[in-house]
Amino acid sequence: MSSSSRGYKAWLGYGGGSGQSVTLAAGWEPYVNKIVSGAACSEENEVCRTAVEELAAGLESLTGRKPEKINEDGAAAREGNGGFLAVGVAGSMPLIDAVLSRDEAAKLSEETYVIRSAESGGRSYIAIAAKTGRGLLYGVFAFLRLLQSGNEFVAGLDVTEAPAFPLRMINHWDNLDGSIERGYAGQSIFYRENELLAGTGRIVEYARMMASIGINGIAINNVNVHRQETLLITERYLGDVAKVADVFRKYGIKLYLSINFAAPIELGGLSTADPLDEGVRAWWRERARDVFDRIPDFGGFLVKADSENRPGPFTYGRDHADGANLLADALLPHGGVVLWRCFVYDCHQDWRDRATDRAKAAYDHFRPLDGNFRDNVILQIKNGPMDFQVREPVSPLYGAMPRTNQLMEFQITQEYTGQQRHVCYLIPQWKEVLGFDTKLNGEGTRVADLAAGRVHDHRYSGVTAVTNVGDDDNWTGHTLAQANLYGYGRLMWNPDLSSEAIADEWIRQTFGSDPDVSSVIIDWLTSSWRIYENYTSPLGVGWMVTPHYHYGPDVDGYEYSKWGTYHFADWKGIGVDRTARTGTGYTSQYSQENAKLYESLDSCPDELLLFFHHVPYTHVLKSGKTVIQHIYDTHFEGAEEAEAAREAWLTLEGKIDEERFRSVADRAAEQAEHAKLWRDVVNTYFYRKSGIPDERGRTIY
Repeated sequence: MSSSSRGYKAWLGYGGGSGQSVTLAAGWEPYVNKIVSGAACSEENEVCRTAVEELAAGLESLTGRKPEKINEDGAAAREGNGGFLAVGVAGSMPLIDAVLSRDEAAKLSEETYVIRSAESGGRSYIAIAAKTGRGLLYGVFAFLRLLQSGNEFVAGLDVTEAPAFPLRMINHWDNLDGSIERGYAGQSIFYRENELLAGTGRIVEYARMMASIGINGIAINNVNVHRQETLLITERYLGDVAKVADVFRKYGIKLYLSINFAAPIELGGLSTADPLDEGVRAWWRERARDVFDRIPDFGGFLVKADSENRPGPFTYGRDHADGANLLADALLPHGGVVLWRCFVYDCHQDWRDRATDRAKAAYDHFRPLDGNFRDNVILQIKNGPMDFQVREPVSPLYGAMPRTNQLMEFQITQEYTGQQRHVCYLIPQWKEVLGFDTKLNGEGTRVADLAAGRVHDHRYSGVTAVTNVGDDDNWTGHTLAQANLYGYGRLMWNPDLSSEAIADEWIRQTFGSDPDVSSVIIDWLTSSWRIYENYTSPLGVGWMVTPHYHYGPDVDGYEYSKWGTYHFADWKGIGVDRTARTGTGYTSQYSQENAKLYESLDSCPDELLLFFHHVPYTHVLKSGKTVIQHIYDTHFEGAEEAEAAREAWLTLEGKIDEERFRSVADRAAEQAEHAKLWRDVVNTYFYRKSGIPDERGRTIY
């Protein structure tokens, strides 16, 4: 890894990562040469101090000039010519209080920022202001983003922004040996050979990146907690964990740890991990106290229990509320929370059993427990009922527990969407999920409103996601996969941003403002989810991947396995009957309106048809095509589109630095070839299964 790599700088390269200063749009130049901040940003407030440092560094990178920094606002009003930037929290300096009074600040959230133009002593200035250091830091990054937008300065500038979701988290699936479960970008940035890399500059750079997109919580280890990771809550590692937390704290980020539910047995020498056992409860109280002694602002514990062979309360005849409340009680005196994953299902299913349905499991396990969880427990619910497939319906559990805190979980790492060797920009998928109307509280009960805490009176709400970061030079393996990481943070700040707007922001900050570069990359990114879906799994059926590795086509790979991931294709038809009338009954987990929508073949959306229904290959879709012809057409189209994207990228040679151009070109070539393999394997499988030829006479083997 080289810190001089342009990929390493990601979207914080300023000037498109070119290392060259940029020409700012008209009107900004007078303001960027001087920064005025109050005492709070030099002495008292660590995050506020970070904000000033980031602003100064960003301006120097953008303009090639180091801005003058002044720590007392009276001097700025009296001396020199031109404008300046005033940076601070309310109540810290007159220049800030002139644009953000204490009364106004008191009404703002802890993370809101304000960017306003103003005048003092005949000199104009731009204030970046907030109620807290965190808000100020977000405001600084927003201002630097604004400078790179290409938009001219407008007199009367007045921007006030608050994040939509209170919790905006990242989950790492990193292990202490340095490996990453479902990691496609090298090894862990946190661990190597069972040691923490606590003193590395890379962790600082990562914290900067996460703060720049508004992330406020990071769990730093895998939810599948192995023996060594179980020790993270002990003296063996807590000192180094605290050092990582120190770095995060400067950037307004809380640190979380995944824990092993069986730790009282593995570490404490107890004979049980029963959540109602007083000895177990005492043991967890001690561990929580140990962690908070070292990390006073520790976020809490993330837990995967009773899932995929992980230990949990079921072992002792207890339910998930019993298990979560055990940990919640231990953390409550210190202000910590429990993030309890709802990814719980029978992973030893008999494929001959048509009644058992993995999709139903989370709802069946957790919905009856609504109201039984402590107030500092947050249920973490995957966006779909299965496992981050390229197309799934929204989980019916989300919003169905009005008396329980809930967190939506996405997957940035491309486990089932090309593993960062293929381009698959996931922002359109996530926007679709966030925009879904659950109709649980009548028309207009969107997932985004539930996640933002605007529907139910929840103490905690928000979104989390499994990250795609590793120690590769460019962080994410594929340079364009950075757009998913950046886009996740921006979307969690403002879900109303369009996929195109987020892509444009990322491109400008990562590659610069060349319109040809922007046009090619935006077109590729915004069509890539559809392209990937076209040449992989059709109509919501999913799972046609190589078992365990999840890369590459294997139509029957999971069809006779224990995991409950079936498509039930035979010579007559394909799909899973999840209707209440003749199938597993999964549709009945939705609100009455959505249940009716999915239950009927006439109204079920085509893109989810095979998730909800088993139909003949000759079934006619709303598009007018039969299912089998849709499969053929989309797989041919997807392969053609992948090749076209590769060719479009090649037109950018000379417009992008050779390092990043060549890296993306190589991955694009792999994607184009792999798309052809998907096309041929899937089409051939269904041709041989159905015996129905392609009506266009194309080659199917």
